[in-house]
Amino acid sequence: MSNYYLAVDIGASSGRHILGSMVDGKIVLEEVYRFENGMKKIDGHLCWDHEQLFANIKAGLKKCKEIGKIPTSMGIDTWGVDFALLDEKDEVLGHMYGYRDSRTKGMDDEVYKIIPEDELYARTGIQKEMFNTIYQLMSVKMQQPEDMKKAKTYLGVPDYFNFLLTGTKANEYTEATTGQLISPVTKDWDYELIERLGFNKEMFQKVVTPGTSLGHMRPEIAEEIGYDMELVVPCTHDTGSAVLAVPANDDDFVYISSGTWSLLGIERSEADCSPKSKEYNFTNEGGYDYKFRYLRNIMGLWMIQSVRHNLDDKYGFAEICAEAEKCKDFPSRVDVNDDCFMAPDSMIDEVKDYCRRTNQQVPETLGEIATVVYASLAECYDKTIKGIEQSTGRTYSRIHVVGGGSNAGYLNELTAKATGKEVHAGPGEATAIGNIVAQMLKAKEFASKEEARDVIHQSFDIKVYK
Repeated sequence: MSNYYLAVDIGASSGRHILGSMVDGKIVLEEVYRFENGMKKIDGHLCWDHEQLFANIKAGLKKCKEIGKIPTSMGIDTWGVDFALLDEKDEVLGHMYGYRDSRTKGMDDEVYKIIPEDELYARTGIQKEMFNTIYQLMSVKMQQPEDMKKAKTYLGVPDYFNFLLTGTKANEYTEATTGQLISPVTKDWDYELIERLGFNKEMFQKVVTPGTSLGHMRPEIAEEIGYDMELVVPCTHDTGSAVLAVPANDDDFVYISSGTWSLLGIERSEADCSPKSKEYNFTNEGGYDYKFRYLRNIMGLWMIQSVRHNLDDKYGFAEICAEAEKCKDFPSRVDVNDDCFMAPDSMIDEVKDYCRRTNQQVPETLGEIATVVYASLAECYDKTIKGIEQSTGRTYSRIHVVGGGSNAGYLNELTAKATGKEVHAGPGEATAIGNIVAQMLKAKEFASKEEARDVIHQSFDIKVYK
């Protein structure tokens, strides 16, 4: 009998429990539980329902017991930047705010009064996004100073769920780097920066790397789910896990972790915190084995997901791709990174308004709107890749698209056309695979990351677009 390893992969719109095991030299996946997720309006703010999320995590663990497939270990991954502040009784202070909430408006100016923007990038190498943890914490300091005073523990979203399961408090490295408070040199909290900003430095926990064991389940959790197991942290930032699952071992490619966001970049051994890199708006997020994910955060399929929601989810993503293809000659384009697309009341209206404001033909049908988004994404990918090539002084021959967006065939075709590069699409479950592989590496199922990537390539279908 092979061992089972469980990935609890929680995204901004849904979460799932996926078991992975080795069968005849290949990785085999089995989804055992799935649940909805999304930000909810609470007291006028967009927040995560952390109690409901934890209830779903436990429900999925119970499901493993029901089907008789008890994991050797588990790992949790989520999105980046968001967090929980705990008081002296380990209760969450206020809410677990979501990154699309507007409370960070103007907080960049407050941060730059203390540390200039250029110096902040030189110290952290993280691209400016208004939802970064640094701006969220500044909003706590400015708008809820009592919470900042009471805070005894800072935990990223996956760290918080790990604590609820095991009782161990730790900040996982890849997740922590997304917040703009980690030094790419020391690979630890930049405590001098934290003190200058007036945050309570005592609340930050020890930074641990992917592959670290946080121990076993709390006794009451083990009793509730019906078994005990080890919790091993993967790259708890979902993009870190997805990049670990890129099925290639050379360095002649860029990757796109394609889902709600499109994370486009390369792997590097050293961070690039130069003014030129800042000008291109590239980020240096932490990866497995202290590699850096040198990438740019691009809006991604959030826009298509939102268009679908505006139409009451009555179209599947394959149908939307097909409708877009019928309208492939529609000429208008949008800047997919414009803040107006971050959290609009209606994505359809926002796309139309953008085209109207920029004196372009206004899309009317679903196909026209979708083709504007897809073509704009492909052109943004091309521009970003050119920026990476200029920044690194070399070219790359192919693109590996991993994650759910690898199934968007029309977008892959447009990307190959826009960039003039081969697109290798798959695996679709890259985040869960990377999560599971980190656990398997800890358990010595593979001798190295390179061996694991070779096995990923053999285990899953990869579709090539010329």
